[in-house]
Amino acid sequence: MVTTCFALLLHKVQDIETYSSGGFLLYQRRWRTMSFPDHSSLLGVGPDLKNIEVMLNHSELFRAECKGLIQETDKAWRRMQNDDQKRLDQRVRDIQFLIKELQLKLEEVILETDALITLQSSVVKALEGTKEPLRVTVLCLEERMKRFPAERVEDEVERELLKEQEVLKGVASLLERTVEQMSEQIRLNRSAKYHLEKDLKEKSEAQHIDNSCVVMTTHSIGNLQLSTTKSTSLPSLTVTPKQWENISDINIAKAEHQKTNSESMRALVQSVLEQTAADMQKQFQATTTAFQTHIQEIKSAKSQMEEKLPEILSEIFSQERLREDLQVAITENEHSLNLANTRLAMRLQRPGKEQCYDLAQAQLLTEIQHLTSHIKKLREETTQSQEQQRALVRCKLRMEEDVDMKASSLYIDEVICTQLREPVRIHTF
Repeated sequence: MVTTCFALLLHKVQDIETYSSGGFLLYQRRWRTMSFPDHSSLLGVGPDLKNIEVMLNHSELFRAECKGLIQETDKAWRRMQNDDQKRLDQRVRDIQFLIKELQLKLEEVILETDALITLQSSVVKALEGTKEPLRVTVLCLEERMKRFPAERVEDEVERELLKEQEVLKGVASLLERTVEQMSEQIRLNRSAKYHLEKDLKEKSEAQHIDNSCVVMTTHSIGNLQLSTTKSTSLPSLTVTPKQWENISDINIAKAEHQKTNSESMRALVQSVLEQTAADMQKQFQATTTAFQTHIQEIKSAKSQMEEKLPEILSEIFSQERLREDLQVAITENEHSLNLANTRLAMRLQRPGKEQCYDLAQAQLLTEIQHLTSHIKKLREETTQSQEQQRALVRCKLRMEEDVDMKASSLYIDEVICTQLREPVRIHTF
């Protein structure tokens, strides 16, 4: 009888629908109206037997339903754990990628900083190397002031000595500023290094935590020590995945920017070291030549000065042509700047919802910024060219005025000054 009733009940179940939301299964069932035959007259028992049979059938059906629910929930949590595993694996790979990028950039910044520090030590040595030549130059000038008043004229040797002093002081001042600028760049490099290391440390900690989550099982939770005071709602997790990725991108970009600046500075400083050494060597040699020429013959010194005049004139003309070229470049950049400003103004007339800060808008703003910087730099170079030309003109006039001046005392130039200058060496660092 029980088997017959249970089969009848199963035959009457309709519209069984299963929904999965968040891993939970909701069952909706509607039952047809069921009628049971009265078996009490056949079995000789009262109505309680029918009720008992119905209850038994309901209980058996309920057990079947619970078993189905157990199977569905088992599938759900296994599927969710599998999804968690995939998400965590992907997250670990993302973190590993960023860690590699950060480590690579950190290594580059460290190497660049070390190279800059090494180069800075060379600059410091070069700065120290200007002191002895400057001291000798000053002594020569003082000794030549001891000549007789009639001989105390500003001849070629005097000019070269003064120029040598100017070059040495200028080189010393330039190297001092260079050391300061390098110190600032080293500070910026170390700041970028600090942020990279901080980001790398946090990424490593996050990777360790996510790795622990990957290998975590239901059996290993009991050994895990977690703080029970933290809220499960995690209100502090306000960083979006895009923001999270941008944090490292920004740190890497800043480090790359400082590395690029540092590399440019190293190239510039190396050029400065070579150029200043060449300038000092050239000037030192020019002064020595002036001494030798003056000792041998006054006319030879006069001829040497006259030979320099065409070079100065050529450089003056070159500076004039350079300013013309700079002015042409300024005009072209101003036209481009006007065009960019006009485009930007026209784009501001777009409808309200079309006022988007798109790539075109960003490019226009960047172009305006770069063109403004270029124009400013070109104008600065034009001013500097004018200053250089004026300096060349002054030198030219001075040399023309000093062509006929008499030589200094042979004893001071040949004995005292030559002996003072003989041990001096100009080194390249």
